[in-house]
Amino acid sequence: MVIRVNILALALALVLVSPALAADSVKDLQKKQKKLQAEIEQTNKMLKQTKKDETATLNKLQLTQQNIKNQKILIKTLDNEITALDREMTKLGNTRDSLQRVLENYKKDYAQMVQQSHYAQMQQSPLLFLMSSDSFQQLVRRARYLQEFAHFRQEQVARIEYTQAEIDTQNDLLQANKDDKQNALSSRKREQENLQRDERKQQTMLNQLKSKEKDLTKKLNQQQKKVAELNKKIDDIIRSQTAKTSKSTLTKEQQLIAGGFEANKGRLPWPVERGMISGHYGKQQHPVYSQVTLDNKGIYIQTTAGMKARTVYKGEVTSCFMVANTYAVIIQHGNYRTVYSNLSKLNVKQGDKVETKQVIGTIFTDPEQDQKTELYFQIYKDRNILNPELWIAR
Repeated sequence: MVIRVNILALALALVLVSPALAADSVKDLQKKQKKLQAEIEQTNKMLKQTKKDETATLNKLQLTQQNIKNQKILIKTLDNEITALDREMTKLGNTRDSLQRVLENYKKDYAQMVQQSHYAQMQQSPLLFLMSSDSFQQLVRRARYLQEFAHFRQEQVARIEYTQAEIDTQNDLLQANKDDKQNALSSRKREQENLQRDERKQQTMLNQLKSKEKDLTKKLNQQQKKVAELNKKIDDIIRSQTAKTSKSTLTKEQQLIAGGFEANKGRLPWPVERGMISGHYGKQQHPVYSQVTLDNKGIYIQTTAGMKARTVYKGEVTSCFMVANTYAVIIQHGNYRTVYSNLSKLNVKQGDKVETKQVIGTIFTDPEQDQKTELYFQIYKDRNILNPELWIAR
């Protein structure tokens, strides 16, 4: 009987392991969902800050496209969660069934033990069982036997109670997973409806914008001239600053800062608290006109009105200047530099030492671009421009 109990206990331990492993996967998926839902809420907030009419604008289109992208990822994540929950519910059901079989075996063993006449006699009259001994040695053996029997019976009762408690726990977990699955199914249905609505809006806006191609192309050319002027100004300033210094002339403190900056590649905080990348680094096809190619020297991060720009790493402000009625700030991090453009107000000045995530200014909200609030962010190493998306946290 002892061998049988050990085998059952081992089986019980094995069936209790797998649900815990599956639960981590579900939690990860739920965490990802919350992040995506927060991003969708942020985009919707930006959409509410656009002009309060039905006129299609490039800004509204890009925000809607971002929502569609996030909604598709969210729906896929919900599908994965539903699959993971089904898998976990199957494991939980199997665990519960295994526990039920273990419990039945424990009960069966216990029932057989107490029903045997010899055991029944011991239970009904332990004293008589002892007194009927033929010798003192037999009395001692019977006393020890009674003691072991009582201990074993207590163990069996404890096993039965523990196993029943585990079955109750598995039932609770199973019900919780059923509830989670129902919530996921409801969320998926809601997001699918939102996706279909936004896809219809996107197509309507695309049609409207393509019908105004001449006017929009003219505005685009004007914006590109401003960007080109800004890029030239930044490039000239950085060329001038790097001409005066080289990596070998950096102070020990500057070398440490540069090393820390480089070591944090892919982990630097975003230059805004919340936002989305509305313009990627490098050559990009225009979202409306396929024949137009944009060549971005940094990334554009769109956010809500009133949002502050902040440093991605500690350093020193080496330049503050204005181009086309907005400010730009250059911060040196050893032989690295970060550039924050399109600011309406500054909180720093040239020569200031700044810390990571320190506010350096307020991002400009453009009334001529449908209230768009967008930061232009760049990273340089010496005179070479880098892709910021490879440096900031994902």
